[in-house]
Amino acid sequence: MQSYAPPIDDYRFLLNDVLGFDQAMAELGKEVDADLAVAVLEEAGKVCAERLQPLNREGDEQGSRLVDGAVQTPDGFAQAYRDFAEGGWTSLSADPAHGGQGLPFVLQLWFDEMMSATNLSFGLFPGLSRGACEAIAAHASDELKAAYLEPLVSGEWTGAMALTESGAGTDLALLKTRATPKGDGSYAVAGTKIFISSGDHDFGGNIVHLVLARLPDAPPGVKGISLFLVPKFLPDADGGFTVRNAMSVGSLEKKMGIHAQPTCVMHYDDATGWLVGEAHRGLAAMFTMMNAERLMVGIQGLGIAGGAYQQAVAYARDRLQGRSADGARGPVAIIEHADVRRMLLNVRAFVEAGRALAGWTALQLDRAKAHADAGERGQADALVALLTPVIKAAFTDYGFECAVQAQQVFGGHGYIREWGMEQFVRDARIAQIYEGTNGVQAMDLVGRKLPMAGGAVVEGFFDGIAADVAAAGDRVIAVRTGEALALLREATASLRGAGVDATGAAAVDYLRLFALVAMGWMWTRMAVAAGSGETALHQGKLAVADYYARRVLPQASGLAASIAAGEGAIMALAAEAF
Repeated sequence: MQSYAPPIDDYRFLLNDVLGFDQAMAELGKEVDADLAVAVLEEAGKVCAERLQPLNREGDEQGSRLVDGAVQTPDGFAQAYRDFAEGGWTSLSADPAHGGQGLPFVLQLWFDEMMSATNLSFGLFPGLSRGACEAIAAHASDELKAAYLEPLVSGEWTGAMALTESGAGTDLALLKTRATPKGDGSYAVAGTKIFISSGDHDFGGNIVHLVLARLPDAPPGVKGISLFLVPKFLPDADGGFTVRNAMSVGSLEKKMGIHAQPTCVMHYDDATGWLVGEAHRGLAAMFTMMNAERLMVGIQGLGIAGGAYQQAVAYARDRLQGRSADGARGPVAIIEHADVRRMLLNVRAFVEAGRALAGWTALQLDRAKAHADAGERGQADALVALLTPVIKAAFTDYGFECAVQAQQVFGGHGYIREWGMEQFVRDARIAQIYEGTNGVQAMDLVGRKLPMAGGAVVEGFFDGIAADVAAAGDRVIAVRTGEALALLREATASLRGAGVDATGAAAVDYLRLFALVAMGWMWTRMAVAAGSGETALHQGKLAVADYYARRVLPQASGLAASIAAGEGAIMALAAEAF
């Protein structure tokens, strides 16, 4: 397998020429410039290329194992994680108040991209811990914050999220796990959860589970769900965490991919836990963690696409097959063949636009947290909320499709394990499912996010795209993006006040159309930034922007037509006829 090459030049281009990073940081009062950001990303890239990628294939083949009730991760994972934490990589964007470095979130998101490109299973460990920190910091008592945040931020401890039960997946109203007050401020949590990533491991330190459960007086439905912090180890009389809590791993899920990541069935046998946030308002607290994880999962799709692209390009340059188009030469490298180029360009067009859109969204998240003006914070927060389901669903859909196309470049070798491409495909598939399936994300976008502020949030986002497109003049990418934006506006208007079936029928196509336009917007901005530049990077940007305009954006017309067709053809066939 080709060694991973961190996309540092692309990050530098985006920071300096597309996203206005230095100006954004100055506005937020952060003493971080693009040069420092690039230096951090360079070191992060080395960790991914030199430490994580070499563990990926062996980790997939070994998998995590359950031995005498304890999880053993693949050889090298535990030491790699300890080195990772000691290097300060778990604290990159965390709040300095809890021992974090406070660096901009865009660096964290792009670091996640590189981790996903090199070792998706490993990246879940720090990613879940980061989400747990978000929920605890936002909702837990001061006592819980004081006890748990610093060791989680430092990487001494890790986090896990326990939502799903065998009878309660997307519909959390059905969950049965119970929490009973013990009279000392703690609760006895009893129940079984499935699909718990990082539920147990052999890295050492505590594992902090955030568990959804019902109190005895809970009202029915989702309004009766509370959130509890349930650690693997409880505090002892001396203040250390040495007392084993009443929780255990029932089994490890046997999965299609991410074999190195221990996905656990967890039993909580009156395990001691503490309430996080208000009673019966656990979903509000958990969504803080879930939204953070949804952005991370979207970036997993982006990372896998980027990693698979690098492998496919290297193979296409080396593999000799067939003759040149004029028949004069042969055999030639397959990268000369139009169909191979088409597949590679499809992947590259997504990866580079996705990287830019992820960076822009991350800067909005920084604005939402740190801007001095409350109005600006609110506006940025709303934009992040709008884009979160788009990034989660579209990036993971494209990520899987790109992994398949990159595998296709290899032909028969792509199906053989030793080349590594089939692992990209297997690993990418889960990202479309966990943290809320992509269909659920699409329904969230249409049903919850479009109506925010009476539609003002989405219309403001569209207005921003329109302004950039207009400023770009007659470039093909700008013209075609403007045309697709007009179709998206029409589709948005048609969905206002639509019924459940109409919304459900349109949602997935609508999210895809939304993503196409958003990435067209990023390609417009990148084409403007590249200008008439003569460097290979600038020329590459202009060429791929043109490809996106002419070969990808035309999909917008088909999606718009599908949305306009309504729900009739979908709902016409009786349920018993399937």
